[in-house]
Amino acid sequence: MNKSLLLALIAAAALAACGKKPEEAAATAAGAAATAASAVAETASGAASAVSSASDAAANAAAGAAAGAASAVDAAASAAATK
Repeated sequence: MNKSLLLALIAAAALAACGKKPEEAAATAAGAAATAASAVAETASGAASAVSSASDAAANAAAGAAAGAASAVDAAASAAATK
């Protein structure tokens, strides 16, 4: 109990020394947390957009490769049929 009382006294002294009331300090901390959360959400949104774009590009490349392979198979079949 004495240690808890001593810690509370030190915390109160630290807050008094910086000139802020506990409510003001809590509001400042909450504002900083909200700003950080907003920045994280914005970064996550940008990352999700990049992943979506990369996924679309990969799907288009795979479709193009499949179409190219089908063309090659058709050409080989046609060449084999004429011989």
